Amino acid sequence: MKKLPLSWLMLLGLLAATPAIAQTTTAPKMPAGAKEASSADRFMLQGGQVVLVQGKRPTPLTKNIVLSNGTKINYKSGIVELPGGKITTLKEGDYVRMDGGIVFATPSSAAAARNEPASTSSPQFQQYIDNRPAPNSAAGVELRLTELNQRISLMGEKIQLLNQKISLMSSAGQRPADTSQLDQQIKALDEKLK
Repeated sequence: MKKLPLSWLMLLGLLAATPAIAQTTTAPKMPAGAKEASSADRFMLQGGQVVLVQGKRPTPLTKNIVLSNGTKINYKSGIVELPGGKITTLKEGDYVRMDGGIVFATPSSAAAARNEPASTSSPQFQQYIDNRPAPNSAAGVELRLTELNQRISLMGEKIQLLNQKISLMSSAGQRPADTSQLDQQIKALDEKLK
């Protein structure tokens, strides 16, 4: 039997001792010292950082969280991405339940999540529900394909308008062509494509 150099033996030993790394995307990985999650537990923005609150005890997070419904929570910034793609940022006191629902601490933080001025919000809290289908579901894929086909159609219209404008400008001769109507139509398409 051939003898392997000592450096090879050490490398093989290190590789054998290294545990395999698994990544979970369906259930939240609890911080060290946290007990099993219950329905009353929540991820709250407290003191500028996201913490897991179990009972009354907050535990700071050290990793981003992905809940079982697909809701993602960034532990550093408090940015929450819902399964349908809606993104919101938690304000002080806002929290995310284990089922992915968001509860806002104040009417102004709820209004900010809806992109409304704080003065127009009602004094009562309302739960935000993202009605769009989850992105990986069949309905979500179908919705994205429909949206993509609409964008492709709009881009096709824009290309036709740009070709008309080029044609007008190149055949105008000495006098500049009036392309204001085409410019307005192109601008309207650009707004739809945003």
